[in-house]
Amino acid sequence: MNRLEEAEEIKKLKYRYFRYLDCKQFQAMEACFAEDATSSYDSGRHTYQGRAAILGFLTDSLSNPRILHQHHGHHPEIEITSETTATGVWYMDDTVHILDHNMKVRGNGIYWDEYIKIDGQWRYQHIGYERVWEYSETLGERELVFKSMFDDAERERRSARQNRPGEPPIVYWEQQG
Repeated sequence: MNRLEEAEEIKKLKYRYFRYLDCKQFQAMEACFAEDATSSYDSGRHTYQGRAAILGFLTDSLSNPRILHQHHGHHPEIEITSETTATGVWYMDDTVHILDHNMKVRGNGIYWDEYIKIDGQWRYQHIGYERVWEYSETLGERELVFKSMFDDAERERRSARQNRPGEPPIVYWEQQG
């Protein structure tokens, strides 16, 4: 087992998780979790048992196309604890725009994750973060104009675009309903 290669695969898992999260690809995100995974998001405010419950929470909370979010994870501290288990600590920054309320939430935190290797693939056994700080701001009476990949015109434009060979499916949104 090459620990550096294994750590690199775990980094890819975290990056993929954030991409799926921000692109609202919750069905694709299913492959990131072990079936019996657990979560403890936002300093334990959102604790769930099982992949289905975790994905249900994320879908219910964030699938609205009028809620735009951006997550960054950096400074990974990954420890391979066996051939099939590992832990990770990540520093995270996030920004959430809730357009219907003219609100912006910004903050950071520290993820403490546990990973398990199943059928040769690293998955989350546990995922969660503690907030370091967070603020929310009401953006007043001014009208905010956002353009996002979730807008009808943008989805139509992208559907007509020629994809490059090997391009990851980052522009697809799993529209609910």
